[in-house]
Amino acid sequence: MKPPLRLALPAGIAHPFAMRDAIAHPFPDAPPEGQATEVAPGVLWLRLPLPMALDHVNVYALDDGDGWTVVDTGLNTRRTVALWESLLAGPLRGRPVRRLIVTHHHPDHVGLAGWFQARGAELLTPRTAWLYARMLTLDVQPVPTPQALTFLRRAGLSEDALARRATERPFNFADVVHPMPVGFSSLTEGQTLRLAGRPWVVRLGNGHAPDHATLWTDGLILGGDQLLPGISANIGVYPSEPEDDPLTGWLQSCAALAAHARDDHLVLPGHKLPFTGLPFRLPQMAENHASALARLLDHLASPRTAIQCFLPLFRREIGAAEENLALAEAVAHLNHLLHKGLVCRSLTASGAWAWQRTDR
Repeated sequence: MKPPLRLALPAGIAHPFAMRDAIAHPFPDAPPEGQATEVAPGVLWLRLPLPMALDHVNVYALDDGDGWTVVDTGLNTRRTVALWESLLAGPLRGRPVRRLIVTHHHPDHVGLAGWFQARGAELLTPRTAWLYARMLTLDVQPVPTPQALTFLRRAGLSEDALARRATERPFNFADVVHPMPVGFSSLTEGQTLRLAGRPWVVRLGNGHAPDHATLWTDGLILGGDQLLPGISANIGVYPSEPEDDPLTGWLQSCAALAAHARDDHLVLPGHKLPFTGLPFRLPQMAENHASALARLLDHLASPRTAIQCFLPLFRREIGAAEENLALAEAVAHLNHLLHKGLVCRSLTASGAWAWQRTDR
């Protein structure tokens, strides 16, 4: 039996096991609900709940003297709004939120952007993030679109599962994202902002979300979901762009951001704990996907649908609550291999793509 195929890491990424420095967590305990932890002078870490397996999102408040800049918002739920009211009156000492930075368009980060804007905050976010978020809040569907059902069929869902999905109300952004008014300021690559008395440089990443903003200053990084410790950001393909290859963007971003990473950077991520060791973590994130692609190629010695690729990709069983994200990620990895010419695909009689290694 020949060994699994191995994919090289992109240029600019050193192999993680050649790195000396591992990840450390200088703040091992998350702030309790309704409270804040100061992680640097004028920089507060707050945590908000999420109703899912990943049960929290980190947000940050930066002290600008006469008010605050808040980074990301949590979902638009009654519980989160009540928590924000408590945080504004407590740790934020009743001073106004004058600016809101949204790192990317996903609901747990943009959910209350419109709520903050209604209270007078200026919204700063990448143009792509704003366009996606505003478009998606206006796109309310009572049942899945024909394109969404075709996407699920191509992924290998059974006829029974497709019939069930066709009558179910799908997730809509508007369920958990506050209406977003017209008007924002665009964050662009290389732009400098002054927050909490420091200059911060905007660096954009891709893969998890298009044009994901990260902000860098001396010793600190606001990393959103582009820079996470311990868990992998979801890299997914969706019915709106079924032939997309976001994994290439993710790997390229890991390489590009590695050029700026230092061991002493304290990364403030969108989930989990703040961490140091980014020069180790960035190649580790790339290596995780290289290993998953190698396992997937080995699995595709015989034709498989996307839904039949969960076990080699994730190395565990996937439950119903995780199926949508797992499916999006499986298609992203398959599309990446297709773009590289390492797999081919053909339609089965049921209308699913059957993927197979080309052995080139």
